[in-house]
Amino acid sequence: MKHRTLGPLDVSEIGFGTMSFTGIYGAAPDRAEAIRVIRGAFDHGVTFFDTAEAYGPFSNEELVGEALAPIRDKVVIATKFGWNIDSETGERHPGLNSRPDHVILAVEGMLRRLKVETIDLLYQHRVDPAVPIEDVAGTVRDLIAAGKVRHFGLSEAAADTIRRAHAVQPVAAIQSEYSLWTREPEPEILPLCEELGIGFVPWSPLGAGYLTGTVNAETPLAGEDFRNASPRFTAEARTANKALVDLLAAVATEKSATSAQVALAWLLAQRPFIVPIPGTRRLDRVIENVGAAQVALTVDDLARIERALAAIPVVGARLPEAVLQYSYR
Repeated sequence: MKHRTLGPLDVSEIGFGTMSFTGIYGAAPDRAEAIRVIRGAFDHGVTFFDTAEAYGPFSNEELVGEALAPIRDKVVIATKFGWNIDSETGERHPGLNSRPDHVILAVEGMLRRLKVETIDLLYQHRVDPAVPIEDVAGTVRDLIAAGKVRHFGLSEAAADTIRRAHAVQPVAAIQSEYSLWTREPEPEILPLCEELGIGFVPWSPLGAGYLTGTVNAETPLAGEDFRNASPRFTAEARTANKALVDLLAAVATEKSATSAQVALAWLLAQRPFIVPIPGTRRLDRVIENVGAAQVALTVDDLARIERALAAIPVVGARLPEAVLQYSYR
């Protein structure tokens, strides 16, 4: 697989988001199978793995740490702090917490769980309005100086926040939701990343599975599946947004590819510093996603897709309001 750069980081152009192993989409595979899938991703060229203390909490970092321990020196591991989680017990409390003392404690726990001496990329998971971003960036700068962190990232941050943070500690990567049906980063965030030399990591690049064409209005979702609370996954929204799926399917047929591969190839074509992190619990899907790197979309293909997208209104907010309130601050 080809590689790309996220700021100073060299990574595979397709990464792997591991959140789905926490059961957020329903029952997760057992630990041995999860480890097999994560290691299988590496065997197929993936070198960039994404987790967070909030996934579990803690259990996903422990899983990723165990899975990647034998190949630690060959991969880049990203994790995230910022929710109000007790660093010892994992108990969740309401809201956010990026106070410097809390971040320092959080990082100590991450190092233990990931079985690493240094975290390659440390994101603030969501911007905490109670803590100036300069203080957060300064705390991460100190952690970098101490050898506990290599690079700093922000997730779902607004352009002004990114610029202010970058002035204190250079930001290597921005992670925000971005896909064919979620394009909020395009007006401000992507141009800013280009200006400042920051990489961009789209999470949910396959629209939580919808853009793969495997989810329709009749598809049952497990009771614990987070999509049950998503405005875009009501039966009405899934029906209304089918035009997106049809568009991807048509292009996929022309390219002898899958809809998921076209959706990922479209992201790769947007900027050379974009590295999507699709997540899955199945190794065959990992292999399919990695294959997106071989799908070539021409200038004409991209223009045709853009014209089609302009005529397709997306129905439903991308996240429930309770979660969306923490974005772009």
